[in-house]
Amino acid sequence: MRPLPRVVIVGAGFGGLQCARKLAGEPVDVTIIDRQNYHLFTPLLYQVASCLLNPSEITAPVRKIFRDSKNVRYRQGDVVDVDFTKQQVRLADGTTLEYDELVLSTGSTNNYYGNHEVQRRALGLKDLAQALQLRNHVLECFEKAAEATDPKARRRLLTFCIIGGGPTGVEFSGALAELVRLVLPHEYPEFRPSDVRIMLLEGGDRLIPLFKRRLSRYTLRELQQLGVDVRTDTLVASADARGVVLKDGAEIETASIVWTAGVQPAVVPHHPGLTRSSRHDRIAVDDHLRILGAQHAWGIGDVAAAPDRRGQPLPMLSPPAMQEGRYVARQILNGGTRKRFHYFDKGIMATIGRRAAVAQIGPIQLTGFLGWMTWLVVHLYYLIGFENRLRVILRWSWYYLRLDRPVRAIIEERPPRPELGSPGMGTGAAGL
Repeated sequence: MRPLPRVVIVGAGFGGLQCARKLAGEPVDVTIIDRQNYHLFTPLLYQVASCLLNPSEITAPVRKIFRDSKNVRYRQGDVVDVDFTKQQVRLADGTTLEYDELVLSTGSTNNYYGNHEVQRRALGLKDLAQALQLRNHVLECFEKAAEATDPKARRRLLTFCIIGGGPTGVEFSGALAELVRLVLPHEYPEFRPSDVRIMLLEGGDRLIPLFKRRLSRYTLRELQQLGVDVRTDTLVASADARGVVLKDGAEIETASIVWTAGVQPAVVPHHPGLTRSSRHDRIAVDDHLRILGAQHAWGIGDVAAAPDRRGQPLPMLSPPAMQEGRYVARQILNGGTRKRFHYFDKGIMATIGRRAAVAQIGPIQLTGFLGWMTWLVVHLYYLIGFENRLRVILRWSWYYLRLDRPVRAIIEERPPRPELGSPGMGTGAAGL
């Protein structure tokens, strides 16, 4: 019998996971490669950082997802090179995997736009490790502020500067304001909630620019009611030991700089060279999501500049990645004969605190409690695994009724663990 076609999917994010699920049970041999052995539901990362959810409630082990799919296997590793000519993928441990079809779905990383000082001092919110680091940092600031005797030092510890007014910045600043409002009055008698200053800095003229202007104005009002100091048309020039330096020369003294202002594609090392889109530095693909300049290779999600109906790259969001993943799976199974990819826009949404959200679904615009309920239903639906859905809805219900944030343990970092494997085994750092 002829061997099954070998499909290698690099990345277990939204696009890669949907592609693999569509190929599960089909006459192909699928290998998923990712340095993390879990799928991360990134839209709820800010709830881990703001002490509402545990990491296990927004992650799903890849092996568990495909435990009943005999043709799908997972491999933990970092991709350090892709040879499109030989159709090979090389891992950091020296393993080489050959493929008949390759799907690159490596997602994105923080983009600091060359501002190295901000990059060195800022906390990100792009992966689980960063969310946990941010949660620890916020709680440690509260603890240190409770002990501080110098008013200036306490003020700096209780000033949180969030850079970037997109959905992530809006959601985290609103969640942090709720944490301050609900927890501090009962557990930190050493200072008042009004002593905490949450600043949201946006370089553009309005928040969440992907949304309609009416929704941007509503978001601004809701955040201001929560006590968030929102500043638009405010650019950050640099950062130092004291805090943030703005373009106009003003300085904001803070111990907390949170970066949510931009992302860039996480392109794995490869040869020969591929075409990149000029504006976004994403891998160029055609309207069938085939990587230009390579054979039997596909690009999906944030890493690829998939064109919309107007020829512009689709936004770096999870809904396009999921649709692209399912489309590429059908292309692989059908020999690439399907019609070109068309993205069906199901809308975008963002939550603001515990009872308000904005949702834009075609011509429909939702705000307030109705928008918040829509946001809840959609995120529960797309969360992987019934167990996770049940735990999250219980956690949200407890939070809503008891006005509490239950996950407030400061997890100290341990010394690095011993390396596994035989002496001399490489560890590598490049890849996803």
